[in-house]
Amino acid sequence: MRLISIRILSAAFMVLLVLGCRPGEDAKKSEPAVSGEQQETRAQFDERMEWWREARFGLFLHWGLYAIPAGEWKGETNHAEWILQTAQIPVDEYVRFAPQFNPVEFDAADWVRMAKEAGMKYIVITSKHHDGFCLFDSEMTDFDVMDATPFKRDILKELAEECRKQGLKMCWYHSIMDWHHPDYLPRRSWENRAADDADFDRYVDYMKAQVKELITNYGEIGVLWFDGEWEKTWTPERGLDLYCYVRSLQPNIIINNRVGKGRAGMAGTYDPGSASGDFGTPEQEIPATGLDYDWETCMTMNDYWGYNRNDPNWKSEIDLIQKLSDIASKGGNFLLNVGPTAEGLFPPESVERLAAIGRWMKTNGDSIYGTTASLFEKLDWGRSTTKGRTLYFHVFDWPADGRLVVPGLLTKADRAVLLSSSGEPLDMFVEDDHAVITVPAEAPDKAVSVVACTFASEPEVMRSPDIARVIPPSIPVRVLR
Repeated sequence: MRLISIRILSAAFMVLLVLGCRPGEDAKKSEPAVSGEQQETRAQFDERMEWWREARFGLFLHWGLYAIPAGEWKGETNHAEWILQTAQIPVDEYVRFAPQFNPVEFDAADWVRMAKEAGMKYIVITSKHHDGFCLFDSEMTDFDVMDATPFKRDILKELAEECRKQGLKMCWYHSIMDWHHPDYLPRRSWENRAADDADFDRYVDYMKAQVKELITNYGEIGVLWFDGEWEKTWTPERGLDLYCYVRSLQPNIIINNRVGKGRAGMAGTYDPGSASGDFGTPEQEIPATGLDYDWETCMTMNDYWGYNRNDPNWKSEIDLIQKLSDIASKGGNFLLNVGPTAEGLFPPESVERLAAIGRWMKTNGDSIYGTTASLFEKLDWGRSTTKGRTLYFHVFDWPADGRLVVPGLLTKADRAVLLSSSGEPLDMFVEDDHAVITVPAEAPDKAVSVVACTFASEPEVMRSPDIARVIPPSIPVRVLR
């Protein structure tokens, strides 16, 4: 058999990407240049992404005026954060929600605490969604929480301060699209507002001024998560310019791929060598396999991002925990959404699920944080993550015969334990082309039970990688990590 290292294969198939304002170009200088012409080496990019890759799990928050109707308009209950569009509400009528926005139950410390106890390491909140309403104190508009509502508290400021206190990274979602602003184009097809005097360049100046407020007024920000880039008025050139502008204000910030035009539909895939942004953004789905770049699945707990009081289609606690395992096993991050109510509370169903995930993460978090993708093509009973010389086996379907068979694993671990146990070692042996771990008769966790196997050297794993262009498929290949 021919032996090939995964690391060697990776080097053979990956081009050394230099990311920044000129993705794919060689960095000619180490310091940021003037006017946003920032460039960085692969090592600098990896350093910037390090905390995000370690985190693996974050909280998404969609909150705004759309929480007031709570998904309902004129008897229809299938709306949420897009209600201005989906219910075709005229802008001059939609703005009447602002005087009703008074979330007196909002408690930044409580929100951050729930995220932290769920095992999340960062929070991304809608500073401005497509409706144009801002949850922060913006000097660029009166359509914000300070000027247009009776609440008159800078929600982002309170959350940023709490995240710093409790050790989470604060991140902003910001919509490129803005249905409220008179200069944003195109207009909705059903709107009655004239567009003759609209100037999209003037709108872009407005948006960049707001982005500057978000980046300069609230301390260090972990991620700027753009959205709404798909309309024809937004171009790749505008995306690159915005990416460069944000990095000129905070060089270490991370920016998603929706800043530009490289996203391929809801799958969120893109070419980081030719499109702006630092990571891909699959929406409401998990890739079938890992990707060749950083990525993050964003997903709702039920069917809507914003609060919809009539939506009962909640994913189960088990499903969400298994999705977290699945995503980590493919080298991705999981950004799980909560849509708070107009009063400023997390829906009780969200609270219950966050608490359940937190209990699981308290025991099994080591198998998620700082891990990399699985070494295995497929495990019928679950998933696997990797951290150094430790393999974590996430068992969804517990073996009834007490034998956890790991196909392709050719190395016996020095130590195998259940993370949920007191540390008592499990028996393990290798036979033919697989390993067998002897486990208890019953699964210790009904969602996902995790077995950690630590090896004295790099574990040897046999698989059939897709390298037909390098090695004829008739030649069997054993891959070592």
